[in-house]
Amino acid sequence: MTSLIDVIFLLLLFFMLSSTFTRFAEVDLAAAGAGTSAGTDRPVFVTLGMQALRVNGSDAALEDLPDSLAAHRGGDGPLGVLVSLGGDVTAQRLTDLLSVLREIADLQVTVLEAT
Repeated sequence: MTSLIDVIFLLLLFFMLSSTFTRFAEVDLAAAGAGTSAGTDRPVFVTLGMQALRVNGSDAALEDLPDSLAAHRGGDGPLGVLVSLGGDVTAQRLTDLLSVLREIADLQVTVLEAT
């Protein structure tokens, strides 16, 4: 009986030390709607790479993305953002970008499929 308690304690200790207690973020995704009208503003093209981020061809940092997008906002309507993914982009990198974009009001984000 003593050895069974030792084994259970070791298993409990192993699982407690090997698990992570971090909080995972959620990103809301929606399918594209049919027949949405295009706004008068041209969409902003964001290229996401593993090490680089470009907004309409100009280098930008992830932290400065709200300011970069505010410079392209022309009217009162929502600003369209097209996100193109590089081949080496991980899911975590995309999640980081979408988390920053979620904090900006009046955006219509479309993630293009990586080829």
